[in-house]
Amino acid sequence: MKAIDRYLQKVRIRKAKQFVRKNDSVLDIGSVDGVMFEAWNGFIKKGIGVDPTLTQIISKENYTLYPGYFPEACPKNETFDAITLLAVLEHIPTNQQKSLAENCFQYLNKNGRLIITVPSPQVDHILEILTKLKLIDGMSLEEHYGFEPKHTPEIFSQPLFKLTHKSSFQLGLNNLFVFEKIG
Repeated sequence: MKAIDRYLQKVRIRKAKQFVRKNDSVLDIGSVDGVMFEAWNGFIKKGIGVDPTLTQIISKENYTLYPGYFPEACPKNETFDAITLLAVLEHIPTNQQKSLAENCFQYLNKNGRLIITVPSPQVDHILEILTKLKLIDGMSLEEHYGFEPKHTPEIFSQPLFKLTHKSSFQLGLNNLFVFEKIG
């Protein structure tokens, strides 16, 4: 990852942390190398990450990362206080999004929070230019398909979740959604 990639990642992590409580257990879908858990060391109780780019299980003091896709790669019979999907939803094919919501519901504790960041579609054009200029690596840009952030509340809707926070950041180019599990 280049410096701009890391900067953008750190901003998303900082935005998400506002909605995580001290000593929460957190599942990070699309965890990459565990940088979020490193940043939150001493703040969260434990973390589990899943990412298809990993080639082996990585165990650290406060988190474990598993190679593969959610939910197949997750430990069974485990639930979490929060689930994060930071710059992940735009990579999920439309026909798999409802299933993603249902699986997130199953893995969350009562009143658990689902914290999602989604870039605006215009970001794809900016990232393409930055990639051509070799200023960023542009992680999995080929998987982007112009996902509209406004559809996020439809995917994670009642009766499973209620939207508790919605905002934009980075000049409106990124969006933050926080949902709470109902029931």
